[in-house]
Amino acid sequence: MKLLENKVAIVTGAASGIGEAVAHIFAEAGAKVVVSDVDQENGERVVAELKSQGADAIFVQADTSKPEDNEKLVKITIEQFGALHIAVNNAGIGGPAARTGEYPVDGWDKVIAINLSGVFYGLRYQIPAMLEHGGGSIINMASILGQVGTKLSGAYVAAKHGVVGLTKSAALEYGEQNIRVNSVGPGYIRTPLITKHLTPEQMDNLVQLHPVGRLGESKEIAELVLWLASDKASFVTGAYYAADGGYLAQ
Repeated sequence: MKLLENKVAIVTGAASGIGEAVAHIFAEAGAKVVVSDVDQENGERVVAELKSQGADAIFVQADTSKPEDNEKLVKITIEQFGALHIAVNNAGIGGPAARTGEYPVDGWDKVIAINLSGVFYGLRYQIPAMLEHGGGSIINMASILGQVGTKLSGAYVAAKHGVVGLTKSAALEYGEQNIRVNSVGPGYIRTPLITKHLTPEQMDNLVQLHPVGRLGESKEIAELVLWLASDKASFVTGAYYAADGGYLAQ
């Protein structure tokens, strides 16, 4: 029997990067996967790839910064598959680069809306659905910057710190009802969020921040998410797991 056999999973931000890797590894593990993203074209591409490999998957376009979209996402999942067992709140953006005293207010609002409020809205509708079906596992995508700061990214750092705290609170509230809630803190991962916006010199500087001497790969994060989603992590809740090539050990 596969690790996630007969499980139903939502993955947000699943049209690229870490979310796409999670969707693939969940499908390989036997889950029915709801791929969600604002990017319809790439979201449908991911679903087509999953189906071509024999997986049961659908795409639902949703903007996680909107509570009604999160509610719709859960509703469609239940209508299609009859339950919700796993949710990965992964959707996120980097936001502007600026010092706090000069940070654009609209940029702050957008980063907080997607990276923090979007996780709350996900939990708000995922948890009641899971309670109706005996529990589940939720993984919130934080960051190494959920533990430490960095210059020029105040909104991102604040949002990711918030995700870690929100994860702990939800885990404490629902532990006795068989819902586990954990967060993952990737280091810098080779995804479009990074590769599309940085020069080769900036990429080299990022590599040097990691003691292992390279950036991470999306599948390496997906492997950790898979474990947290599965019953192999049945005694794990309220935790923050870094997968960062040694970044936080310095």
